Order: sequence, then C-alpha cells, then structure tokens
Amino acid sequence: MAGEDWLGGIDNDIDVEVLRHLTHAEPEKISVEKLKINARVLTMQIIDAQIHLWATGLPSNQSHWQVTHFTAEEAIVLMDEGGVDAAVIHPPEWDPGSTELAFKAVRDYPSRFAIMGSLPLDQPGSRARIAGWRQQPGMLGLRYSFLHDPARRWLADGTVDWLWAEAEKATVPIAMIATDSLAEIARIAERHPGLRLTIAHLGGRGGLTTLQDHAAMTHMPALLALARYQNVAVNATGAPGYSAEAYPFPSMQTYLRQIYDAFGPHRMFWGTVISAMPCSWRQCVTMFTEELSWLGEADKPLVMGEALCAWWGWKRRRTEKHRHDGRDSNPGLYFRVEGPWGSGQPPSIG
Repeated sequence: MAGEDWLGGIDNDIDVEVLRHLTHAEPEKISVEKLKINARVLTMQIIDAQIHLWATGLPSNQSHWQVTHFTAEEAIVLMDEGGVDAAVIHPPEWDPGSTELAFKAVRDYPSRFAIMGSLPLDQPGSRARIAGWRQQPGMLGLRYSFLHDPARRWLADGTVDWLWAEAEKATVPIAMIATDSLAEIARIAERHPGLRLTIAHLGGRGGLTTLQDHAAMTHMPALLALARYQNVAVNATGAPGYSAEAYPFPSMQTYLRQIYDAFGPHRMFWGTVISAMPCSWRQCVTMFTEELSWLGEADKPLVMGEALCAWWGWKRRRTEKHRHDGRDSNPGLYFRVEGPWGSGQPPSIG
C-alpha cells in the first residue's frame, strides 16, 4: 500500500476500491475525501494522554483508586474493555518504583505504552541528562507539577529557566500542571517557540481539587489566552472528574468546546487519568466520540490519538483494532496526520 510513514497515512495514491471496501460504500456515491475520513474513523486509534501505574502503596492523592497496585497488565484488561489502544504513563510520585514499572510496561507492551517522565529540578546533574532523554525506550518527554512551592516559585522567579532552554535544544516536549502560573507559561512559550508545551487536565488542578463544574474552570480565560502560541497544546485529561453531574457530564462539554475552538484538533488531546475518574474507560471514550456533537468525524481521530502522537513524537505501530460491533478493522492501514506542520512527522520532534 502506498504512503506508509512514521505515524502512517492514507495517502492520495491509495486504491479507492480499498477505501470503498473498508467503508462499505457504493461506487460513485461518496467522494474519495469522505472515504478517507470514514476509513480513519473506522480504524481510529484511541490513545490516552495520561495514566498512572503503581505497584506499591496506596496513592497519596485521595482522588485515585485506593488500591496498592495498578499494573500494566491490569490496565490492559480495562483498556481492551474500553476500546483504548494505547496510553502514556506518567509515573506517580507516591510509588518510588513507578518509573521502573513504566519502563517494564514499555518493554512488555511496546505498542501499548509510552512514558512522560521527570528529572529532579533541584539537582545539578539533571540539566546534562536532557540531551539524551528521548533515547530511553518509550520515553517521549518530561512532565512536572507547578502547583505548589518550591516548584511554583522556581517557575516564577526563573530558577528553572535552564529547563526550557535545554528541552528546546534537545526537542524534548514538556507537559505540566500549572493552573496558577498560566501567565508564566505564556512567557516561556514566547521565549522558546521551538519547545512544545502541553497543559494538563484542561488547565485545572485535576485530582488535586475538590472544586467541580464551573467552580473548577475559573482559570479558563488564562488557558484560552495561550492558544495564540502555536507551541502550546492542551491535554483534555480527566474532564469527567471535574463534574458533579452524571454521564455525559454536560457542563464539562462547554469547556471542551472552548478549548477545541481556541486550540483546534491538532492541539487538543483526549485522556483520562483513569484511576481518578468517576466512570468507566469506555464512557470516557464515548463522551468524546459520541456525545460531542460539534466534534466532526474528520477531527475525532486527531483528538483521540493521532495529534498526540504527532505532538509528542510517538512513532508507534498501530495495534490491531477490534471494533465494538464485533468486526475487525484492517490492521494493515497506517495514517498520516495533516497538521499545521504539514504531513507526517512534525519537524521539531526527532
């Protein structure tokens, strides 16, 4: 098949009859472009932008399941039930062995897991490690919380300015939770246009707040103001966890629409932090794929995983897709993401 690349693509040279067979379309009844969209949706890879795995001890964050372990094997069972193809592991601080657990998950299931790790911000040796950070198996980038001091203070006073410079130089993307520091993030984005920044949890505090619905989203104007910087994206992770309402969490859909309108489908990524969600993985998926009437068919594959892989440079092979209606889609298809950077791999991620 013509047009296979790092993330995969349905290219202009693909046999139209293959597309018609995939989408069960009658000849001459649908355009080639529509066929391509239908094929992408039918074989859509759903990739969770953030989960936590741990093997020892109860989570110190009470919003998470209070169990002593949630391993890759346990996650995969739930992912398969929920129709989730892959997930990015963010090792939690409450388990000192969580980073090694994440590396083991990548070794055992390389097409299912990748990692956003971290380096100590107060250790001089961390700076030198950034250049080779993405050479570690499955490692996509760095992630930090700037909600509390001293990290929040370091962000504001420039103590960690070395981090942005070194990460930009090494093309290492950084994800962060920084609800009270979004104005500082704007300064960093402007000074380092080659550094890809991702704001976690819709810009909010995720499981570190008891505020819900509108009270949890008062930061939204500051978040939306970051959309002007083309190197800033948003993880739409954990939306159900902010809501006091039942599925499909209508109040949160309003804020998702605002993020989509501001950032677009190439800079908005679906995800859960499933261990802190009030609903199943499947409902977290269908909230986006079935309940957001404004999310068009062409954009769903982007928001549900394609754009995340492009933004963080995850060169993963797609997993075999088992459709929920019982039919297997074609595991041989690969997709190309069309984004602001053109087709294929964005130039700033190696």
